[in-house]
Amino acid sequence: MSEILSNTIGTIKPPDKEAAAKAQARQDQLTKPRGSLGRLEELSVKVAGITGKELPRIERKAIVIIAGDHGVVAEGVSAYPREVTVQMVHNFLRGGAAINVLARHIGARMVVVDMGIAAELEPHPSLVSRKIALGTHNMAKEPAMSKEQALQAIEGGIEVINEEMSRGLDIVGVGDMGIGNTTPSSAICAAITGEPAGRVTGKGTGVSDEQLALKVKVIETALALNRPDPEDAIDVLSKVGGFEIGGIAGVILGAAARRLPVVIDGFIAGAAALIASGLCPRVKGYLIAAHVSAEVGHQAILDYLRLRPLLDLGMRLGEGTGAALAISIVEAAVKTLAGMATFADAGVSEKLN
Repeated sequence: MSEILSNTIGTIKPPDKEAAAKAQARQDQLTKPRGSLGRLEELSVKVAGITGKELPRIERKAIVIIAGDHGVVAEGVSAYPREVTVQMVHNFLRGGAAINVLARHIGARMVVVDMGIAAELEPHPSLVSRKIALGTHNMAKEPAMSKEQALQAIEGGIEVINEEMSRGLDIVGVGDMGIGNTTPSSAICAAITGEPAGRVTGKGTGVSDEQLALKVKVIETALALNRPDPEDAIDVLSKVGGFEIGGIAGVILGAAARRLPVVIDGFIAGAAALIASGLCPRVKGYLIAAHVSAEVGHQAILDYLRLRPLLDLGMRLGEGTGAALAISIVEAAVKTLAGMATFADAGVSEKLN
């Protein structure tokens, strides 16, 4: 394990129980029946524990989108060609994608990272380059990457979040871009949760039933060939993962080390969370699940991580779109904690018994 990774993991502590208890005590004194704001109350207390602040604030927000390509696309597992990855990154940089609209809606800055796109991109002020290679290898033929590259991807994600902290940050949402990346995500899910590939593999970008059957076979082949060790997250990432998945795992670890709430998007971000939690189980306390994806394997990931999503909108786009929507809910939750009056402040009578 590298120095940056070991230092980051060593910095991650459990959420602050005292701050969470104080937030809960304040919630119980606000002018409402106890528990009447439901999960908003739970969220505010969770964020207090994550940040170590009784009255946390969510003002500086970022969506980090990490992009990479996948050699396994050569097996016919995607409905779209690999070139769409770089085309969509250009769309992000022009401000024309769904995530651009939603990031603007919640007042979040977007951070677009090239971790392994299969093309050389021109420098752009809104693009962060952490390129490791021009896409991964075909995991159905050989390991997707070396262990050194897997570590490089995770370290790259940690470096991205460290740089964003210098700009000011209260919460981060993580998303992805990479044609074919539901295939490695399904492989990671199957390897770590123990679920059969057929139960955690969906249609991704909208493949046909025939392509879905092929996709399952490709994942089964990759798992049998590479034999990833479920007890070794680096081994899983290197054998059947993706550069952007490793990068997102690094963002999760780096954010937890900085006591930042991390809102994970959908299936691919969930696979990255499996890698991050495999490296440091304590990161689970820093995760907020944005939504449950229409991708069939996402629920298995949420169950494994013991996370309950905030939304169920039938979304499966990725890009961090679900994370952006969920950040607005987290922000609302902490605002109610800080902004509402207590019974004593308002002169309102409390419950009789």
